[in-house]
Amino acid sequence: MALGYVLAVLATLASGSGSILESMGVRRAGAHGGRSSDLIGLWRQWLYFLGLGVNLVGFACASAALHRLPLFLVQSMLAFSVGVTAVISAFMGIRLRTRGWAALAVGAGGLVLLGVSAEPGRAEALPPQWRWILVAAVVPVALIAVYARRHHTVRATVALAFGSGVAYSIVGIAARTLHVPDDVWRLVLEPATWAIVLNGLVAAVLFAMALQKGGPTGVTAMMFTTNTALSSFVGLVYLGDTVRDGYVFAAAAGFVLAISGAIAVAHYAASTRQKEPAAEPVSTRV
Repeated sequence: MALGYVLAVLATLASGSGSILESMGVRRAGAHGGRSSDLIGLWRQWLYFLGLGVNLVGFACASAALHRLPLFLVQSMLAFSVGVTAVISAFMGIRLRTRGWAALAVGAGGLVLLGVSAEPGRAEALPPQWRWILVAAVVPVALIAVYARRHHTVRATVALAFGSGVAYSIVGIAARTLHVPDDVWRLVLEPATWAIVLNGLVAAVLFAMALQKGGPTGVTAMMFTTNTALSSFVGLVYLGDTVRDGYVFAAAAGFVLAISGAIAVAHYAASTRQKEPAAEPVSTRV
């Protein structure tokens, strides 16, 4: 199962760096008005689509890891990709305070505890009706975008980040339970495949809209925290994800430390947002 851990690490690195690239694309497009129509300018920004591509690579790695490792471990590692985002931001000139680096260490320690306490294995299959519920869940989540278009407040940003986290958690649950048939073309008949595609698209749109109003670290932390808490709960209660015998306390402590570390990193990084460079004007080149 060592391959699962390697894939989870690669997914974490890709998610953190992809978020930075997406944020840079949003800024270059001048999409800061909080309107969904502003996203049209992103079609001209190759950095944004490069970020999406990197995130897709991360998703592929995470999906492969989820076939080998429990949700609470893989999703916690993805949540801690906010640390990768913060480190890259620091190299770009956005200074991270000393307490932020300490929070990174705390979160990393939590991930180590989770890594040694997780019991590798495949997930239990979901009943057919629940597979379709995962597909249908895209509708209420998508309605958050409608709400955000009409409200340009902090609550709208929170709703967008939260909705993105819910959608990504559904993607993780579907990927964890996806059965790959011998005939690969039959994947189009799997409800889990459609749950991944539809919720993934909605999550990407909500995340892009959230980046219009909030900094990359704060939005990423909120999204991944929601994603981790929800998907880990489902994995442990319904999918048969387990902890090694005698490691329950270590797993609980690791989960708390990893998520707390990610949130703390977001907090200390957000305190230096005023030092971020101003948004670049909209490019006139395709």
